[in-house]
Amino acid sequence: MSLSNITDIAVSGMMAQRTRIAVTASNIANAETTRTAEGGPYRRRDPVFVAESPEGPFAEHLARELRAVRVESIAEDSRDFIERIEPGHPDADENGIVRYPRVNTVEEMTNLMSASRSFDANLMIMSKVRKMGDAVLRIGG
Repeated sequence: MSLSNITDIAVSGMMAQRTRIAVTASNIANAETTRTAEGGPYRRRDPVFVAESPEGPFAEHLARELRAVRVESIAEDSRDFIERIEPGHPDADENGIVRYPRVNTVEEMTNLMSASRSFDANLMIMSKVRKMGDAVLRIGG
């Protein structure tokens, strides 16, 4: 396995986690959004990750062992909205009920911490690969 294959896998992980962080930030920012351009409250979102085989000359041999990751889509939460009785709210219906997104900020912060640590782990892999490459150059030189 070449160092570039390792780097490609780590980069795919970093890109996936970057997307997860952005989606989580959007969820937190819109936790109280009762009106969107599409109509209705904001719907919580989650990235959907899929594993894919690395590309290159040894891809078919590595396909059984190694997987990169990519974001296949961003899925919207289909659960019912949270309803609160707030008759004075501009988005209240005729019964005074306002629908809010089903966003749990504690859960979102946990997702954010997990994504951040996964990003850091992939960054550490990149650092180790660079050090290995430097060591190879010193040996050969």
